[in-house]
Amino acid sequence: MAWSATQYSLFENERTRAVRDLLAAVPPRPVRHATDLGCGPGNSTEVLLQQYGDALVLALDSDQDMIDKARERARLKVPRVRCEVADIALWNAAEPQDLILANASLQWLPEHGALYPHLVQQLSEGGSLAVQTPDNLDEPAHRRMREIAGQGPWKEKFSDFALPPRHSATFYYDLLSPLCARVDVWRTTYHHPLIGGAEAVVEWFKGSGLRPYLARLDEDERAAFLQLYLQAMQQDYPAATDGKVLLPFPRLFVVATR
Repeated sequence: MAWSATQYSLFENERTRAVRDLLAAVPPRPVRHATDLGCGPGNSTEVLLQQYGDALVLALDSDQDMIDKARERARLKVPRVRCEVADIALWNAAEPQDLILANASLQWLPEHGALYPHLVQQLSEGGSLAVQTPDNLDEPAHRRMREIAGQGPWKEKFSDFALPPRHSATFYYDLLSPLCARVDVWRTTYHHPLIGGAEAVVEWFKGSGLRPYLARLDEDERAAFLQLYLQAMQQDYPAATDGKVLLPFPRLFVVATR
């Protein structure tokens, strides 16, 4: 099931906040070459370009729709930025990178024990790997996805379904500290007030976490799955006094400096 840049961007301000917080923790130094791995519709690339005015930025994503939106967004920054379709799991830098940004992208990839050291090897001396990954698989929004997938008439379609594993802060610290001069790891839970009640929660995850589930279903099954999911979200995320829904969203941050 292809990504939708339009769907993903419905909550762009909320999704981009984590990018700003992540880059604010990168140790200050001149950045000449930078890469945005999994750039999506270009919101993270835009923040990168704003923060590092002299950087030449390569923005990569595996989805053509995302890259088309990123190119459109970055058109005034050409030739400072190049946007290309690529498998970020196989990426190798053409030259040492002063900064590698991966905002909400690496959680879709397996084998972090090999991937993260590989990315550190692409850094220049003193360069930083800055990663933010959602850490919300134990939140009701994700638990309900698994429950509905395993209990509905489509459960056989999910018999072999598994998301890549998520890891703890200690895992990344122990993995990267022998390779880096400094490793900074922290976890933040954002509480996003969403207009539109539980329907807004569904729309949020249609742009991210629901995608691999819906990809296994036909059109009628998707509609039924989403109806059950909406009912679950209405139970799990009641409206606040102003009518908005407060969506807790934990995220794990890693800044590893070589």
